[in-house]
Amino acid sequence: MTAFILDAIARGGYIGIFLLMALENIIPPIPSEVIMGLGGMAVARGDMDLVPLIAWGTAGTTAGNYAWYALGRRVGYQRFRPFVERHGRWLTMEWRDVEALHRFFVKRGGWVVFVFRFMPTFRTMISLPAGITRMPRWKFVVWTFAGSAIWNTMLAGAGYYLGANFAAIDRYVGPAAIVLTAAMVGAYLWRVATWKPRGR
Repeated sequence: MTAFILDAIARGGYIGIFLLMALENIIPPIPSEVIMGLGGMAVARGDMDLVPLIAWGTAGTTAGNYAWYALGRRVGYQRFRPFVERHGRWLTMEWRDVEALHRFFVKRGGWVVFVFRFMPTFRTMISLPAGITRMPRWKFVVWTFAGSAIWNTMLAGAGYYLGANFAAIDRYVGPAAIVLTAAMVGAYLWRVATWKPRGR
């Protein structure tokens, strides 16, 4: 994985960083920690500058999250209801759950999107309910960009200070991503197996 990311950065520069970060937020198993960390290494070598790296990486993060937001917004709140009623078992939710989520996002959606940018598991998928509940576009973009800028600065800074040794993290990130994905799938299957509608 490290070799692929290094090649994309070497060939694409800041555009490569943008595309990798956008893809990371559409297909979460690609780790942003490695992308921005290796970008920080490039800064340490003098191949990149820190501010453009963070700016392009954050723009890519925002673009990838906006894809999920746009999908949720296109589906919409009311159009989502027949889907929930038909596939509630697989979603492990009822329409009343969606209504509660809608009320929550209307009141506190901005800071939720911001805070979730620092959570490794749900920082991408939070964009979908933000779109479904039609959070204002400007608010979603601002909160996503702000949280992503802080997170990406931390990752790039870690890569800069760790230097060449950062590449060793790839030996652990790959297996860790697999374990995390397996745990998420297992938890979902358990929830599906044990979930019962409250009306029954």
